[in-house]
Amino acid sequence: MKHVIQRLDIGLASVGAIRPLVVAFATLLACSAAQAAGGDAAQLGSKLTPLGGEVAAGGNGAIPAWVEPGKQDSGWSYGDVRGQRWKFKDDKPLFSITAANVAQYAKQLSPGQLELFKKIPDYRMDVYPTRRTCSAPDFVVENTRKNVGFATLDSSGVALQEAHVPGIPFPMPTTGAEVMWNMKMRYRGVGFDMSKTVSGVSPREAGGSWLRTSTDWFIYTPWGQKGSALFSSFDRLELATYFNYNEPAALAGQAGVITTKAGEQATSFYYFPGQRRVRRMPSYSYDAPQIGLDNQYTVDESNVFFGPMDRFDWKLVGKQELLVPYNSFGAYDGSARIEDVAQQSSIAPTSRRYELHRVWVVEANVREGMRHQAPKRVFYIDEDSWNGLMAVDYDKQGQIWKVREGYTIPVYETGTCDMEAQAQYNLVDGRYLYDMTSIGVGKKDHRWLTEGTGNPRLKRDFYTSDNLRAISER
Repeated sequence: MKHVIQRLDIGLASVGAIRPLVVAFATLLACSAAQAAGGDAAQLGSKLTPLGGEVAAGGNGAIPAWVEPGKQDSGWSYGDVRGQRWKFKDDKPLFSITAANVAQYAKQLSPGQLELFKKIPDYRMDVYPTRRTCSAPDFVVENTRKNVGFATLDSSGVALQEAHVPGIPFPMPTTGAEVMWNMKMRYRGVGFDMSKTVSGVSPREAGGSWLRTSTDWFIYTPWGQKGSALFSSFDRLELATYFNYNEPAALAGQAGVITTKAGEQATSFYYFPGQRRVRRMPSYSYDAPQIGLDNQYTVDESNVFFGPMDRFDWKLVGKQELLVPYNSFGAYDGSARIEDVAQQSSIAPTSRRYELHRVWVVEANVREGMRHQAPKRVFYIDEDSWNGLMAVDYDKQGQIWKVREGYTIPVYETGTCDMEAQAQYNLVDGRYLYDMTSIGVGKKDHRWLTEGTGNPRLKRDFYTSDNLRAISER
């Protein structure tokens, strides 16, 4: 909901006379914010889950009523394969969907999923019992409650202005932009350490080999500290990230830092080892191609969606019950071989898991006067965890172009669910990619950090051009 506040022409000479009007104006803003982020906080924890999902069962009983999921692991410690310690690891598929029976389940599939069955003859989805495994720590629950009637977007309607953090800003959203900010601000601790994360792009249809990269990534979310603070106290910093390529040899040693603030363009610096120079990359955002992935992956396709939202109008379509990737531990299996998981035309069906869940559906259409290579996009956001589960990008002819899946899992360190690993299918080029997986890395698993001390990467000054140069030239 956008609120337009008319310009006030104040012809008062004294500063003292202006102050009462400033106070009144601030009060008006606060009232607008309360209306924009309104709702009944008492519903959280009763009719709604603590983060805003519906407690009630759905799908004719296939979606169970939400109850506090409690501890999800059985004696897990860092280095263990996460899926092997999950309490529902012995679940078996209820049924499988193939091209032969897809019409039977069409109402529970997105347009992108239906297109995958048309374009990939051997595509298969194994459907499991629905496990509503996502919750949050008490301080996230309390901040989410405080955000009802408080959190607000700025005057653009697409950037978060203020909220209690860490917490979900808009647990009862009324706009598409609010849903997307819930996704962006889901609690994932203060940092996410991905050593030797694995990404790859399938060969061209005419032949060739896989393009694979190994990269060290670190994501810093300063507002994820335990307790309660205002988003503005972190200068509205959404996240900062550092990456360094290990493989292939052509990219080894190249590194970069990106900082993203709400309502501002991302700031990117990149280190080129051959030149021993750091360069600012002002255009490394939106639909710019990511380095090293053969023009198959844009910057804002990461994490289902990443970066500024100002090139699109965001429409809240509503909710749907869909078969979505969920509890997808196969994407985080360090003991698996990437050659077995990344098959010729898709991620192996045994490494994917689908369940029936309710999702928020948000449609993004490019704004008048703006440009983007995908002028229409549709996002499917989990009601329980606010993770992005799927996205569909359309080309300029209105045809389905790219289909993304985000692989959400319960995170034992944080007590929430999160996703980093994903796959994307380019249906025009006949290629697909996987990104941010820990498949095949052994015990060097991804690590979610909940404490903000003792690690230099958990400081703002780590993400500067000077520091990038210093750590890259060691």
